[in-house]
Amino acid sequence: MNTITTINPATNQPLSTWSRLDDDQARAAVEQAARTWRAWREVPLAERAPPLLRCAALLRERKEALADLMAREMGKPVRQGIAEAEKCAWVCEYYAAQAASFLEPEPVKTEAQKSYVAFEPLGVILAIMPWNFPMWQFFRFAAPTLMAGNTVVLKHAMNTSGSSIAIGELIRDAGYPEGAVVPVIIDHRQIEALIRHPAIRGVTLTGSTRAGQTVGAAAGAALKRSVLELGGSDPYVILADADIAAAAELCATSRLINSGQSCIAAKRFIVVEAVRKDFEEALLAALKKRVLGDPLDKATDVGPQARADLRDELHEQVRKSIAGGARNLLGGEIPAGPGSYYPVSLLTGVRKGMPAYDEELFGPVAAVIAARDEREAVALANDSIYGLGAAVFTRDLARGERIARHELQAGCCFVNDFVKSDPRLPFGGILESGYGRELGRAGLLEFVNIKSIVVK
Repeated sequence: MNTITTINPATNQPLSTWSRLDDDQARAAVEQAARTWRAWREVPLAERAPPLLRCAALLRERKEALADLMAREMGKPVRQGIAEAEKCAWVCEYYAAQAASFLEPEPVKTEAQKSYVAFEPLGVILAIMPWNFPMWQFFRFAAPTLMAGNTVVLKHAMNTSGSSIAIGELIRDAGYPEGAVVPVIIDHRQIEALIRHPAIRGVTLTGSTRAGQTVGAAAGAALKRSVLELGGSDPYVILADADIAAAAELCATSRLINSGQSCIAAKRFIVVEAVRKDFEEALLAALKKRVLGDPLDKATDVGPQARADLRDELHEQVRKSIAGGARNLLGGEIPAGPGSYYPVSLLTGVRKGMPAYDEELFGPVAAVIAARDEREAVALANDSIYGLGAAVFTRDLARGERIARHELQAGCCFVNDFVKSDPRLPFGGILESGYGRELGRAGLLEFVNIKSIVVK
């Protein structure tokens, strides 16, 4: 097919049709980014910051329009879309201010007259971006990457092709040279050829573990650097001394971010038996308050799932979990009417062997798992193929910090709060949640040549 049609998940009606690039056009896009890189890498760092700051300003100016686009393309409630655009502006401002210090050469004392570590641009980076946070996932990667002197070829998920084009327009309007960021509308079968292109020097992917395995294998075969931010089934450990009311509100918020379609959403609530009933009641009350509805309505907390097939896969996971012995306390049935909606749902009595325990549930379904005590709760939290985020709730901060730092196996661990990304802190996972880091200084250094210089 030479065209891609996006679907509005709130209505399941066609939204827009886009022309797909053929293989020659995709290669030409890479070559355009390569030509721009040869000039962009020579631009002084101080002169790379103004267009990034202009991006921040444009993101704020266009936040309502961008939120409307995300709502129509993938169902994100508009209030959350506005917040996403504002967070993108923050990351742009952060790297515009901090990149120069992050890239400052580091002197090292050796026997030579002078020796130091320099950080040089790597080249063209292929960004394979998902549909769930179409603006944030791009800008959190692109802000440091562009400041480092690289250029970008952007391949978005097909159902957010309009968001990809909108990003390209914003980058252009911010004053970047033509070819600094080149959006390409292609299907997944064309990605491997782009990875092999000699001008591509690195690959970043945010997506499923299966997609990460495919892209990571292709990047490895081509000896290209890669960063993979993949799936997650984040455990939230609720200890007996937790503030149950506060924990339940934070857990409900995390579970329902982006209608439950977030890699770092809380997914497994592991509760010590002494407070399990109290937590279930509080969580049930908190979940019931969230409004399911039209993503264009600012009163909506939970919109449709991004695609009908994803909604149906989620329901099958819920159905199998209930058949395996889980108890359904809320939701669990596909509502009548148009759109790919799934209700806010709560399962309890979840055990190993059920999809709600073993798999990532990418939607508004919370799973409560009982534990005898702290030791078993931590063991259950770590009993997962994933390792993206985790949280622990306790009034004893020293206890919580010990568990978060030394015992929970994840890339991002929080105490008495839900897991979230922050431009100032490295973000990424371990195990089947991927490797490499975004954000912070570590994220900027993923796509630079860390070069040792010795003068004798």
